[in-house]
Amino acid sequence: MKKMKITLLLLLSCWYGMGQGSTDYGPGMKFNLNEDGSKYMRILAWNQIWMRSTQLNPGTMVGDESASTTTDIGNRRLRMLTYFQLSKRFMIVTHFGINNQVFDTGGASGSANTGGYGVGKKPGLFFHDAWNEYAVILPTEKQKFSLSLGGGLHYYMGLSRETMASTLNFLTIDAPIFNWPLIDNSDQFGRQMGIFAKGKYGKFEYRLSFNKPFATNLTPTDVTSEDAAVAVDNNGNTKWSKAGYFEYQFLDSESNLLPYKVGTYLGSKKVFNIGAGFYTNADATRSSVNGNVRKHDINLLAADVFADLPVGKKENKMAVTAYSVFYHYDFGPNYLRNIGIMNPGVADASFTGDRALAGAGNTQAAIGTGTIWYTQAGFLLPCKAEKPKVRVQPFGAFTYKNFEALDKASTQYDLGANFLLEGHHAKITAQYSARPVYTAADEIGGMKGDIILQLQIYL
Repeated sequence: MKKMKITLLLLLSCWYGMGQGSTDYGPGMKFNLNEDGSKYMRILAWNQIWMRSTQLNPGTMVGDESASTTTDIGNRRLRMLTYFQLSKRFMIVTHFGINNQVFDTGGASGSANTGGYGVGKKPGLFFHDAWNEYAVILPTEKQKFSLSLGGGLHYYMGLSRETMASTLNFLTIDAPIFNWPLIDNSDQFGRQMGIFAKGKYGKFEYRLSFNKPFATNLTPTDVTSEDAAVAVDNNGNTKWSKAGYFEYQFLDSESNLLPYKVGTYLGSKKVFNIGAGFYTNADATRSSVNGNVRKHDINLLAADVFADLPVGKKENKMAVTAYSVFYHYDFGPNYLRNIGIMNPGVADASFTGDRALAGAGNTQAAIGTGTIWYTQAGFLLPCKAEKPKVRVQPFGAFTYKNFEALDKASTQYDLGANFLLEGHHAKITAQYSARPVYTAADEIGGMKGDIILQLQIYL
């Protein structure tokens, strides 16, 4: 019986996915502009489609009906990225698409009610990235130091590896969101406009940026006690922000052509890195006490470690992936943001029970002044087949949050598996995520869960 179980496990883990991508993919959609290929254009396109069953926070209404659960299908990401290497020194990057479209939200600005521009319909394309880059110092066999400078709407936002994560090769189904602490407030979907410097010196990699944050103008609630002050995003005539990330790559070196950090290499590289980063922005939030408005700096720090290593016998093609990061966030007193990905619910005015403090739908306390510890790990199951049809990669993640605005710390977890049909180029991911539901600052009323099935294809 034991031997039969082991055989079944090996068969399940062998259906294909050699390396991070597919062996059939090659260089992808790359178009050489000269004979030696030093000038080229590269195009990437990807869709991530989610099907979900969601337990909703108490006090939720979906489509004018009180609801405790809902199911849906949505476009988590529909993207296209192009970059043009005009010479060894010049590069242009553009990245555009849509995010978070479901049956009742995520439509174009102004879409509402019923009809051609009803709720959730016809979302507008927008640029995620658009920058120009110049390689000042190119690396050579003798010259280990490299330096590139660039400017525009960019993703070199420092802080942590996960803050600059690629969305193509996550280990879990998605990022935890708090890795993008400014998301769609003073940034544009994780990006700001500014200038950046990047490069390497041997195994050491650095990224620095100087940016003009997008304007925010939330009005702080006036309170009578200093302890009750709550900072909100209001940066007036915005001060320039500064960000950086520094990393030492002990084993294989990772590419820094683009800013997007790989989530899992599926054992195709031997990677062990430690890193640390920061983000700071003066006078970025405000609070009000007895009519006295005060400005606060945003100061964010992070330290992380990442490993992706083949393990066991080479013929078994097994690999382990692990990532852990600690964030220390200071946005000002009692700052707290509640976020729900593709939130399908709104507040139910007729509800009489204990409402969720975070709000309706699938919202939760995501970002705030305080500390967050996040860890994820996955294991690529063994497979001896020469050309298996699928590889299976179970994973899990754990999050600990301790926010100043909440009197009680929380924990939550994610469990799932990647079914890699063609590496990350074609994969199905199944995940269960549990989130705490605060009914008061010092009271967690239980956990709610989401079951998500994702189909991802990228070319």
